[in-house]
Amino acid sequence: MAGNGSGSVLRFESVSLCFEETPALVDVSFEVHAGETRIILGGAGSGKTTLLKVALGLLRPDSGRVFVFGQDISGLNEAELFDMRARVGILFQEGGLFDSLTIEENVAYPLLNQRLLRVPPAEARPRVEEALQFVELEHTLEKFPSELSGGMRRRVGIARAVVTGPPLVLYDSPTAGLDPITACTIISLIVKERDLKNTTTVIVTHRYQDGTWLDDFRYNPRSGRLETALDTGGPVESGTRFMVLREGRVVFEGSRAGLEASGDPYVAKFVKR
Repeated sequence: MAGNGSGSVLRFESVSLCFEETPALVDVSFEVHAGETRIILGGAGSGKTTLLKVALGLLRPDSGRVFVFGQDISGLNEAELFDMRARVGILFQEGGLFDSLTIEENVAYPLLNQRLLRVPPAEARPRVEEALQFVELEHTLEKFPSELSGGMRRRVGIARAVVTGPPLVLYDSPTAGLDPITACTIISLIVKERDLKNTTTVIVTHRYQDGTWLDDFRYNPRSGRLETALDTGGPVESGTRFMVLREGRVVFEGSRAGLEASGDPYVAKFVKR
């Protein structure tokens, strides 16, 4: 189950970043442990996506340090960062698929292009099929992204994020712009991936409901469905922690109970009471 690990997977130490004169992240510090689920809430422009880009080394902080799998990535060159990213899955906003590639080629991309992972095309095909089967889109191999709905493209993005079996997956607003039923499907797939592989999961979102689903539900491989503590008749240990960003600053970090009890008006507006 998620939350059973103890090693540090992602750590920010007093990270700050400005775009020209505008602060994007301000003295951000937090740590995510192996198997943990981290929900990062915040409004538009709060720094959520910037935080993920810094975690991947796509943006370098002006000050502070970032550790991924215990390694300080702040001074790594691009080749070294590329190797680090081979161990991290990422679902970009809107899925981030290549329009000119088929669905099979999109999902196979990290398998064929990551130096540490590179596999022959013949070996990539079955792994792509397995990843697409995981998101129930195995029939889309030869299609192009433009032929799929927004929710289906997001599911393909999840398949590409997890096809390499990464120990850490970052999700950038995975349910943004989706109808409630499709959003529920996406979060259910994230729960399934997390619990089948004990994947460390970081999700940035403005939807508190996304966080409650990840906190409440676990995937039961025996029944093939999501279950709660009420379903199993016993307590379910939660490995989920919440953070709230405002104008690049961490204004809350802690449990769901602490979040729901917060008297801070900005924090409270993300919580459905």
